[in-house]
Amino acid sequence: MADTIAKPKIVKKDYVAAVGRRKEATARVRLYLTKKGEIEVNGKRIEEYFPGEIAKSMYAEPLRTCNLIGKHAISIKVNGSGKNSQLGAIVHGMARAIDKIDPEKYHPILKKRGLLTRDPRAKERRKAGMGGKARAKKQSPRR
Repeated sequence: MADTIAKPKIVKKDYVAAVGRRKEATARVRLYLTKKGEIEVNGKRIEEYFPGEIAKSMYAEPLRTCNLIGKHAISIKVNGSGKNSQLGAIVHGMARAIDKIDPEKYHPILKKRGLLTRDPRAKERRKAGMGGKARAKKQSPRR
């Protein structure tokens, strides 16, 4: 009977996982500790998914602040919302993943830059009796 007690499996993962969010976008980030190389978003290279210099400076920000550019491979699955919100979610998720690697070293740096804080701004809900939008007023028929 003592032989049948199940032992918990200890699985050594070679990555750190984190979730980043912005508006309706959710990014699931895996930062691989053993691999070096590219950042991949939904199966594409990040340069293809987010073209342009402004986007590049945004997604490189957490890596640049912690001196980790090119040191880790990152795989990201992102869905929901638009491209800009997805980019914000990716930056948030990458910062959280970097923070999990070594909190004593990276947490103060990332916190100071505001990369660990989730952006609370979201779409305002539509109110009943309004003209179809959150803050629109119905037009008066009188002149």
